[in-house]
Amino acid sequence: MKTRQKTAVGRRDFLRVLGIGAGAAVTAGGALTTPAVADSESNDEKRKARYRESDHVKTFYAVNRYPTK
Repeated sequence: MKTRQKTAVGRRDFLRVLGIGAGAAVTAGGALTTPAVADSESNDEKRKARYRESDHVKTFYAVNRYPTK
């Protein structure tokens, strides 16, 4: 009979590899980020109304039994 060689990874080895991989991912991710940029909207644009009650919104309200105005 042939005997199989069992290649088992120990728990500590597994956790060590995970730790090294996470450290490498953080290092690589930090190099790929871009600096933050401020908003380009004016104060008037920030205050304008953005919500519109369209047909699909009205249907959503009706299906979910929201009270009508």
